Amino acid sequence: MYDVFNLPEYKFPKGFLWGSSTAGHQIEGDNINSDQWKMERDLKFEHLSLKACNSYELYKADNKMLLDFGHQVYRLSIEWCRIEPKEGSFNEEAMAHYIDLLSDLKKKKIKAYVTLSHFSLPLWFADLGGFGKRENVKYFERFIKHAVPKIKDLVDGWNILNEFNYNFVDLTKKANFLIAHARGYRLVKKYSKAPISSAHAFINWVPYRVNDKIDNLMTEYVDYLSNEFFFHAVRTGEIVMPFSEMEYVPELKGAIDYWAVNYYTRHFVDARQKKMNSGKVFDHKMLRLLKSGFSITEMYPEGLINNLERLKDKPVIITENGCPCDNDDFRIVSLALHLSALHEAMQRGVEVNGYIHWSLMDNYEWGSYTPRFGLFNVDRKSFKRTPKKSAFFFKEIIENNGFNQKILRKYLKKLPTSNS
Repeated sequence: MYDVFNLPEYKFPKGFLWGSSTAGHQIEGDNINSDQWKMERDLKFEHLSLKACNSYELYKADNKMLLDFGHQVYRLSIEWCRIEPKEGSFNEEAMAHYIDLLSDLKKKKIKAYVTLSHFSLPLWFADLGGFGKRENVKYFERFIKHAVPKIKDLVDGWNILNEFNYNFVDLTKKANFLIAHARGYRLVKKYSKAPISSAHAFINWVPYRVNDKIDNLMTEYVDYLSNEFFFHAVRTGEIVMPFSEMEYVPELKGAIDYWAVNYYTRHFVDARQKKMNSGKVFDHKMLRLLKSGFSITEMYPEGLINNLERLKDKPVIITENGCPCDNDDFRIVSLALHLSALHEAMQRGVEVNGYIHWSLMDNYEWGSYTPRFGLFNVDRKSFKRTPKKSAFFFKEIIENNGFNQKILRKYLKKLPTSNS
């Protein structure tokens, strides 16, 4: 970890957007017509989503939290599986729910960045093969045509898809996602002038052995499969996948208005392991942020600088960045460090227009309630939301449009340890 008590003051430009992020399945609850709901039971996950945070009922209270803590933008998803629970049958009550949610944000002058597909899919669509079949993209287009015109005037920014890039096995499916992104982008453009992207899981890949040629070679390969394939596709219109003929898709070229970046930490590539993209974190950098294991065990804010310097051709919004921890002090440290790195990337010429923290509240992390990313704690029985120290720290960062030691020392008295 790093000594945040030596961080210099930094300010962000006027108009910089601050906010937080969630996803429907992770907070709404009772998402019974989704593939995720079925998967939780079929695969016997540690926890079931059940009521999640009960946000489907408590959305106005959540919006009020955003307002009270100064958030200027809220990234959320609308659930396709609620709006079209059966193939070709649209639920107008569900659509009305999202219209009311977005209208309430508009009344509160909070900008809405809407994700049209954040992992969870209608079960009927998944049963047809989901995005694994190119011909199924037409169903996603139909959903967009139904939903987007109804909410277009309430949305300030769009993500067509979330993190489809983080998949190393099914390259055909990854290519299909590129098609879905391109067609989704062109469709939404017909209805809305708001900027459009797809949220990208931007991992900073590094070789486990920095001087090893094979580790370096495989790092380049893994980086291409998870990062560069997407950047190349939207810059050129070319879908270039290993062991496949290049496919040129004109509607894909330029199909992005800003880079939506989800960043958490670096990952090591160890070519001598069967799963080469999961090299071990160095012992001297290992943090035990949770009492039980989870994938994020290191803070690596400089990875944000490394990654963003590759994205100087379009504006950037950080659509996810966060820290899963039992001790909320780690979240304060993480925020201070990553915002410092973000500021430095901007000093190096990257146009960053906003920072959206993951997550507004502790939620369902795709199989478990153990990882706690939230600025707000959620009681699992009563669903009462309680702000953590980090929520107040972030509120003052927003009010100041930047960081200084006075704000930090108000909320952090000493560097946290795994046992504190």
